[in-house]
Amino acid sequence: MAKIRIEHVRKVFAADESIALPGLREARHRKNDGPQVALDGVDLLVRDGETMAVLGPSGCGKSTLLRVLAGLISYEGHVYYDDVLVDGVKPFKRNIGMVFQNYALYPQLNGYGNLSFTFWVRHRSAQEAEERIRATSKIMGIGFDELLKHQPGQLSGGEQQRLALGRALVRNPDLFLFDEPLSNLDAKLRIRTRGEIKRLLQRFGHTAFYVTHDQIEATALGDRLAIMRAGKVEQVGTYAILHERPINTFVAGFLGSPPMTLLPGTLNERGAWQCGDLEIPVPKIVGNRLHVGWSLVLGIRPENARLASDGSPTFAGRVIHIERDLPRHAQTLYVKHAPLPDIAVTVPSSERVQRGDQVPVLLPGDKLTFFDGKTEMRMG
Repeated sequence: MAKIRIEHVRKVFAADESIALPGLREARHRKNDGPQVALDGVDLLVRDGETMAVLGPSGCGKSTLLRVLAGLISYEGHVYYDDVLVDGVKPFKRNIGMVFQNYALYPQLNGYGNLSFTFWVRHRSAQEAEERIRATSKIMGIGFDELLKHQPGQLSGGEQQRLALGRALVRNPDLFLFDEPLSNLDAKLRIRTRGEIKRLLQRFGHTAFYVTHDQIEATALGDRLAIMRAGKVEQVGTYAILHERPINTFVAGFLGSPPMTLLPGTLNERGAWQCGDLEIPVPKIVGNRLHVGWSLVLGIRPENARLASDGSPTFAGRVIHIERDLPRHAQTLYVKHAPLPDIAVTVPSSERVQRGDQVPVLLPGDKLTFFDGKTEMRMG
């Protein structure tokens, strides 16, 4: 396998530069509105045998970074595979296995032809191809042999993605690159294929770089997560670390379902966070670093907020919306207390609450996170 090190990588797309690349359904061209910085000094380490899941909003640069790793586009900076510099090394010499969103299978070839194509272009023997395909079919499990007999157009989406996984695996790559591979599958197939990917990665200890917009996928498959925004990596860590100790308001408001509630306010003369008539004490480690009137954002995870039952709520508000999560036997209440944004409170489904109810909400002091309102960075 391989350790991947990315150092100071920068990519700027020219105004008229085409970004038509393998895996895209159709060519896309940049509008003539000047150069766009897609990657802005990215540094990232993917450990040997680790699956790094990369999350971020559309246009944040995650797929561009994957294409840099594959050698499909030019870039500034450096990429190392096991401390070997691979800048300028062609994709077919990087020993990578790529799995795309829309499968990127050769439609004129059957499944066997798709898997054997890589051996043909590298002038490898038919015997080696046969042995590798047989071994891959065994690894992929029951029914995979049948897929090899058909052309992609004769297969379902799930079967095509399974074939694409086999094509990547047959090369015995040092690095797997996944570019939103499950986004075209229905919910049931996503779960099944996700499990298949996880099984393969765990069985062989492959290093993998997994780009997705789906947090469930990322947490299920990734050993660590990298959160990206506007061409930069904001934070890297396990889901637990990123969820409990987000580095800034972007990560806090992006990760989680629902994400952390962020409440803007200021530091008052009593050393408390304040917005309107609501006042909440601030830890000294935070308050001592700021002056009165400083912009301060209070964060609380919906699962940490709760309905007060002891007569001492932080505030009272009106329920304006309810989202029910039946599988988890939970419901998230969105509570309004002007002038604050809606505050999410996740409670058990057994709580009998209706839209329009006035409810007492408690925000436990030991569950609060504070962010500098100007820099967006977590404090304390």
